[in-house]
Amino acid sequence: MATTEKLQKAYSLFDAANEKDPNKEEYQGKTYAKEVLYAIRMTNKLNAFAPNASEALQLTARCQHICRWEIPRSDYPMDRIGYLKWREELKKFHATKASEILEKVGYSSEIIDRVSFLIQKKKLKKDEDTQTLEDVICLVFLTFYYPEFSTKHPDGKVIDILQKTWRKMSDKGQKTALQLSHSGKALILLQEALS
Repeated sequence: MATTEKLQKAYSLFDAANEKDPNKEEYQGKTYAKEVLYAIRMTNKLNAFAPNASEALQLTARCQHICRWEIPRSDYPMDRIGYLKWREELKKFHATKASEILEKVGYSSEIIDRVSFLIQKKKLKKDEDTQTLEDVICLVFLTFYYPEFSTKHPDGKVIDILQKTWRKMSDKGQKTALQLSHSGKALILLQEALS
């Protein structure tokens, strides 16, 4: 995957912003700020899944959760409406944060607008880059977060979320997801969700 100096500068600034995340995560013996680790996983998964991704999509994958901890889920009612409102606010917040950084790096308004469009997941199923981003988000969840998630929530909720995740993915995304290896409860619930 081709990388430009601008892209690397943007990655560095995105990571520096995410480095302030007070939430930490251990991975392979190293401690990361949670959103830095998520951003690296998004980049790595995108590189594997769509090696010819546009620069705008590469940027979006890296900053998709930028500074997420600044808008906690607990600030919104703990119901479906609260959840959806939180998600909408986050998309706008991430788009604004990313745009400020991309402007600083010297990206054109076309690229900045495109990243903003993609972060807000506009035209899912219709826009190829939006769909690829969604596939990568789902694959990162299934690879790194689902096994633990499957043990922390009631089976019915896990199955429901898996089915919703599956519906959002493209055929290519689903085929890639079927190659992931799960075991124990995570595997059983995944098989049940897809049956």
